[in-house]
Amino acid sequence: MAMHIQTAQPADKAAIISLLQQGQLLTNDLPVDLSDFIIAKEQTTLIGVAGLERVGRVGLLRSVAIDQHYQGKQIGAQLVGRMLEIARAADLEEVYLITTSADRYFERQGFQPVNRQEVPAAIQQTQQFSELCPSTAIVMKRALTQDHA
Repeated sequence: MAMHIQTAQPADKAAIISLLQQGQLLTNDLPVDLSDFIIAKEQTTLIGVAGLERVGRVGLLRSVAIDQHYQGKQIGAQLVGRMLEIARAADLEEVYLITTSADRYFERQGFQPVNRQEVPAAIQQTQQFSELCPSTAIVMKRALTQDHA
């Protein structure tokens, strides 16, 4: 499989929405320019996506989805790893995520569950946290400062 990861472009939006819908993930708050999204492609076929919403010194990992025909091939781990590199390069201190079903997967990626009340106000004010994701969703965090060592 000849997969490559690149920055998403506005022209990729329809394919990204389709992939997110396949994974039953939110699509109605996607940014127009997608500049903080990366995609995985096999030749010209979009097979994975991940996004990062930056809010001050923290970020929200979002919209991580892999085409069902390509799951189990470490594509998600590569996308999450690249997003964490981007977050570190932007000097973010922590990355949060909200999930209803993939908490065990993200634990393997170094994220830990946190109490919703412990989440920084900047993350709590994102549309994902405050409006779109159910209050029963699991919130997880990964500190990036320890990754520098």
